[in-house]
Amino acid sequence: MLIINNELVAQLLTMDDCIRVQEEAFRRLSTGGAIHRPRIDMYVPCERDDGYFRWGAMEGANDGYFAIRMKSDIITWPKDESGNWTEEKYCVTPGPYCGLIFLPSTRNGEPLAFINDGVLQHMRVGGGAGIGVKYLAREDSHVVGMLGSGGMARTFLEAFKCVRDVRLCKVYSPTAAHREAFAQEMTRRLNIEVRAVEDPREAVRGADILSSCTDSMAPVYDADWIEKGMHVTNLGRREMPDAAGHKFDVVVRQGTAGLQMRESERFQAERGLSPAAFIAGTAEEMKRIPQKNAQPGFGGDTPEFTDRGQGSDKPDFSDLVTGKCKGRESRDQVTFYRNVGNQGLQFSAVGGWVYSQAVKQGKGRVIPTEWFLQDIRD
Repeated sequence: MLIINNELVAQLLTMDDCIRVQEEAFRRLSTGGAIHRPRIDMYVPCERDDGYFRWGAMEGANDGYFAIRMKSDIITWPKDESGNWTEEKYCVTPGPYCGLIFLPSTRNGEPLAFINDGVLQHMRVGGGAGIGVKYLAREDSHVVGMLGSGGMARTFLEAFKCVRDVRLCKVYSPTAAHREAFAQEMTRRLNIEVRAVEDPREAVRGADILSSCTDSMAPVYDADWIEKGMHVTNLGRREMPDAAGHKFDVVVRQGTAGLQMRESERFQAERGLSPAAFIAGTAEEMKRIPQKNAQPGFGGDTPEFTDRGQGSDKPDFSDLVTGKCKGRESRDQVTFYRNVGNQGLQFSAVGGWVYSQAVKQGKGRVIPTEWFLQDIRD
């Protein structure tokens, strides 16, 4: 059995491969060749009176590999002096994080690897957004408007460059130093012009691809900024204004994000940044977790974003590639790819590829498989 850390993942995984293996896995869903369970979180009160412990898990199986991705976080939702409202997380103390992928074989049940999820997580989300651009953005898309300058914004832009001839990215982040650092690094890495701008409106204006990659609990742009012909993608639901849904001519989901479960006091959708979560604690403690659409500027759910309870009526990637639904049909259409739903499958596809490359190259820390086997039937 192997232990594969973030440094090794970064050596073994390219964005081209990350996009390719995800796309192959998504195609298998329509025939039963792959399967997944959407992300579900669990909240339990923690030692902080302004936060919660959150456990997150998602699962998928594909091409001989099963993966469960597990996260153990302390979550808070602070507002800064400028009114920016974000979700922050850590494990033990601020700084470190705990995210693991457990990878068994579906052929014989053998435990194959534990993989740190940091690099792979950023790559698989960026690669998923890249798939949306590949199928829905105009072929001559050259300009990206990027809202956010963190790790996800980096992999999103890298993925866009893999599938389109991106020549310019205008990036905005509330922290000037962060957006300047992003511009310098990504200009060098991708050999394109990446320009830091001083307001989000300038980042969006004239973009062919509008991408929001933030941990914001409130919208980071106005729906009226969306222009004809744009392709829109996102990281989190709350960073998008509700009214954006009415601007989209074509909406495609990555996969099924919701569950066929009735909401109750203990099982709720869209609390914090969780698609679906079981919640422990008293009624008073539960108030710490931001309510669905609780921030100013959000109204009720729109069909474009609803994946709860009864499910969504919007087509998914399998519908798109099998011809059950149409993608972009004109230059002026505004397209939206909801980059969420197949998380567990992404981890089995990309995690399986990373493991196969580690074995092929003789890399990774080997630990005894028998540590994880027992002679007592469970």
